[in-house]
Amino acid sequence: MPHSDDNMFFSYNIGPVHFISISTEFYFFLQYGFKQIPTQYDWLVKDLKEANRIENRIKRPWIVLYGHRPMYCSNNDTDDCTKLNSVIRVGLPILHWFGLEDLLYDYGVDLAFWAHEHSYERLYPIYNLQIMKGSSYAPYTNPKASVHVTTGSAGCEEDHDPFGTSKPEWTAFRSMDYGFTRLNVYNSTDRKSVV
Repeated sequence: MPHSDDNMFFSYNIGPVHFISISTEFYFFLQYGFKQIPTQYDWLVKDLKEANRIENRIKRPWIVLYGHRPMYCSNNDTDDCTKLNSVIRVGLPILHWFGLEDLLYDYGVDLAFWAHEHSYERLYPIYNLQIMKGSSYAPYTNPKASVHVTTGSAGCEEDHDPFGTSKPEWTAFRSMDYGFTRLNVYNSTDRKSVV
């Protein structure tokens, strides 16, 4: 991990992209300690503030976050992402502490990659269950929220995670095919065109 031998969250820069890696597992394994959640959360706020300084956003206009468990999905199982108040999205139950969606929205995270679900699903820009497209004909141009991509379709012994019968309106595309995802960032001028 960059800058540490034992850190489960970190960030780094490649070209015009500021990448942020977080551990969503902290939210589900509290028996290993609660402190890791606020520690990561406070670090993430600090990192996003730094990434959004004008001089940094000019150098690296794209902010891409990735973690294991998604905050949204339309799979037909009981994982957290299928719930209205996903722990990753809104925070720990009852008090809603340390939810991540508000941070992504407030600090202009362009793209969020997730896994865990054994399928592929790309969403329209979304915040608080509301689609926030750039426009109806160009949803990924000047989006008003993060685009989420769940790319857990590489395959495993557990097989696929099937989708529910109805596709939510916030899902742009979903597939049960095996595959992988590759991100190409061509330049910084297309920062607000996310696909």
